[in-house]
Amino acid sequence: MTDSHSPAAPTTERLGRRALLRNGTLLLGAATLPVAAASAADDTARLRVGLVTDLHYADKPAAGTRHYRETRGKLAEAAAEFERQGITCLVELGDLIDAAEEVETEQRYLQTINREFSAICDDRHYVLGNHCVDTLMKEEFLGSVGQAKPYYSFDRQGFHFVVLDSCFRADGQPYGRKNFQWTDANVPQEELEWLAADLAGTDNQTIVFAHQRLDVSNNHGVKNNADVRKILEASGNVLAVFQGHSHQNDLKEIHGIHYCTLVAMVEGSGEENNGYATMEIQQDGTIQLKGFRKQADREFV
Repeated sequence: MTDSHSPAAPTTERLGRRALLRNGTLLLGAATLPVAAASAADDTARLRVGLVTDLHYADKPAAGTRHYRETRGKLAEAAAEFERQGITCLVELGDLIDAAEEVETEQRYLQTINREFSAICDDRHYVLGNHCVDTLMKEEFLGSVGQAKPYYSFDRQGFHFVVLDSCFRADGQPYGRKNFQWTDANVPQEELEWLAADLAGTDNQTIVFAHQRLDVSNNHGVKNNADVRKILEASGNVLAVFQGHSHQNDLKEIHGIHYCTLVAMVEGSGEENNGYATMEIQQDGTIQLKGFRKQADREFV
């Protein structure tokens, strides 16, 4: 298995007040760590989370760069690595399945890929993506994967995690049954109020998971993401946001919070075009994103 963070020249770049890059590995934390501490991250990880996004599984021929049927093999590779790493929990950042014209077809896609995804880890979390509810209703998707709510929070080992749902139209209506345009992604007022109250209710350092991006104003961004960011910034506890949707590696820092976009698993043919990651949180709150294959296969400066 090829790790995109193979040994390289021992150089260090500073990325804002909470980031450190060492040998291609992005480290996020309350303060930049010395290189010696960063190199020991694998041995001192307090919490290790498996991350995948944009699997777009479907039993249909490839279209352009998207190889839908190959997702199962790519996920199997990720599962083996997650087992080797000993992950605590698993998070899927949206678009687990691709769109279908019929409800029954989309349910079949979901049942097939979730049978394999759910076998990886009992403690798993699903972020809703626009393709997840292209034909299905939210309650149908969530019921099939055994998740009670589309947005919620949970704590693990002294850290707070938030799962957001941006699959709402500008008028507040939830996505479902092809009633939306994918460029019209919003976090409704009710969820914004919930988010503010949730963050106010914890003193723990916090990680946020999203599908549509909270850091851009183009078609891949949540339309009212400035409102979301204002709430995240006001809490003073949010370290980072991990997101998908645009199928590319990207990193932005906005007012001290890092917005890290992960590469899509569906893109490209063959194992060399796979992409997934583990996020490791150390006891001091430092976060290390370790990417495999195409994930984070570049330096952020």
